[in-house]
Amino acid sequence: MYAVRCIDVRKIYKQGDEDVIGLNGVSIEVEEGGFVCLRSPSGGGKTTLLNVMGGLDRPDSGEIWIAGKRIDNLSKAPLARMRLHRIGFVFQAYNLIPVLTARENVEFVMQVQGVSVVDRKKRSLEILSEVGLEGLEDRRPAKMSGGQQQRVAVARAIASNPAIVLADEPTANLDSNTARHLMELFVELNQHRGTTFVIATHDQMVMSYARRLIRMLDGKLVEDIDQEAV
Repeated sequence: MYAVRCIDVRKIYKQGDEDVIGLNGVSIEVEEGGFVCLRSPSGGGKTTLLNVMGGLDRPDSGEIWIAGKRIDNLSKAPLARMRLHRIGFVFQAYNLIPVLTARENVEFVMQVQGVSVVDRKKRSLEILSEVGLEGLEDRRPAKMSGGQQQRVAVARAIASNPAIVLADEPTANLDSNTARHLMELFVELNQHRGTTFVIATHDQMVMSYARRLIRMLDGKLVEDIDQEAV
């Protein structure tokens, strides 16, 4: 089964009076348990593709399917539920809630889902331990390093056992050593949990971890490489 399918997806943006092509007939399938990197020059389409995959933006035409459910035609409330329960997001800016501790940031997703207080505390502590933050559960983001904050963001992303995690330039604000540790964490989660990852990146080091590397240019897929076969 596919974690995500995009069928002939098109997206056009307005810049003043100009039409800018974001996606130009993109079709892609990512299997469950996949580990995929998207690369492109700035404006090449990789972030736009992540945004439509995650329901953060709607395509002008085409279809988006997540875990067997079409999402591009969902109304606002069902789409929000789909994002909450089936899609995890990791952003380069972390997007943590500064007044909440690491544990509370991870719990927040489960609280919105309606998970009980006891269960969400137990699960958040387990997940934070899994991403290497045992003992830091009660720290707020300002008291954590960039790498630690990004690990909290990853813990939050996987808290709901999503069908797919979408990561947009997740290593952009990290030093090279911390970035490598983050990618090793992604690989571990992919191999042990079966979590599907689609990562948009400029970073060659990040690309080296992907089993599949997709290159985009001008809103089109121009190369799809199975790196395990190379």
